[in-house]
Parts: sequence; structure tokens; C-alpha cells
Amino acid sequence: MGKRIISQRRGRGTFTYKAHSHRHKGKISNYGKNDNVKGEVIDIIHNPGHNAPCALVKYENEVLLIPAHEKMKVGNVIEANKAEITEGNLVALKDIPEGTSVYNIEGSYGKPMFCRSAGTFAKVVNKINDKVTILLPSKKEKTLDGNLRAIIGIIAGGGRKEKPFVKAGTMFYLKKSKGKLYPRTSGVAMNAVDHPFGSGRGRHVGKPKTVSRFAPPGRKVGSIRAKRTGKK
Repeated sequence: MGKRIISQRRGRGTFTYKAHSHRHKGKISNYGKNDNVKGEVIDIIHNPGHNAPCALVKYENEVLLIPAHEKMKVGNVIEANKAEITEGNLVALKDIPEGTSVYNIEGSYGKPMFCRSAGTFAKVVNKINDKVTILLPSKKEKTLDGNLRAIIGIIAGGGRKEKPFVKAGTMFYLKKSKGKLYPRTSGVAMNAVDHPFGSGRGRHVGKPKTVSRFAPPGRKVGSIRAKRTGKK
């Protein structure tokens, strides 16, 4: 009898596969009220839950966590809502000029969803009525409500992937800190009893990788309920 495949072990939710959220410093959020307010950057911290530096910003009676932009420093004063177009300010998309770099973009009011990784940013490319089109780092264009807000600038930490890991031990400790298993064994490298893609001559699957949405847990690997595969 073979062992359980990784997708089954992950589903059980043991410590090996859980994110170490007890180490996280807090949730990324934007100032949620409509009135204009000023905040001060009181600290820039490392947050294990995010790969970019995070800034603690004190607005009146609350302290929020936002991704830090390039050249941000402690003591900077930033504004929310009806603010000038300067780095760090939180401004509605409809008030941002075309061609401006923005990040921490909201998907719904008060809830940032896009461009939150180190070194990323989007650009405002078009405005039609109350809708604003932004160009995401993936080169995909997305149209959003103009009342949703974004922070002006580029997130700090760019070039994070340029430094090589050099040895497997460094990658092991990085993955361990994020609650991810490393190294991962490929399914085609296993025996037939350990994985549906195992065994066979050479490292090839030897069967279609598309499986039913209703496949049992020991078989549900590969392209799950794929509408299509291959190039367009």
C-alpha cells in the first residue's frame, strides 16, 4: 500500500502545511472613512506575512498597516482621501492623472486587493465616466469603479528575486518560515503506488492529466476540470 499523496496530506491541515500566521504583524488595510485625514509613519517593520516592508501609520485614533513605498521613512506625513498626488497618499482612482504609478489598489471600498508584493505597481491608463482602467504588472488591463482608492507610488523591496539562493539550505529555511514543504518531490519521480503519475519508463505522466471535479482525493491531481489545455 502506498502513502497518501501530498494533496491529501495538505487537506488534513497539519502544522507542516499551515501558514505560521501567529508570526504576522497584522492585516494590510486602508483608512476607511470618507473625510480627509493626515497620518504619520511611526515605524517601518518586517512582516513575515508579506514580502515587502510594511509601514505603521497613525491616523488620529487608529494605527493601520500599509505596504511601504520606495524612499518612505519614519516621520513622513501622508494623507488619505482628498489628498495631493504625492507618494504615499491614498487617493480615489478618478482623481489620479493618467500614467501615474499606484499600488495597494482596492477591489472594494476599504479592502486592498491588487499590487501588494515587493516592487510592484500598476498604472492608470484610461478614464471613462466613473470607470478607471489600470494596467497591472501582468500587463492585463482591469476596469474598476473610480471611487475605489489606491496609494501613489511603487512598493519598496523591488529586486528581491535578483539575489540567488546559492544553496538548497537557504531555500529550505525560507520555505520553513512560510509554512511550506521543501523540497517537493515530483509526481512522475514516484512509484505507481505513491502517485497517479508515478512509474513508467522515463519521467512522463503516461496518461491524460485532466481529471474530473468529482475525482476521489487520491486521483485528484493535475489539471482539475480543465476546459482546455495547451496553447491558444
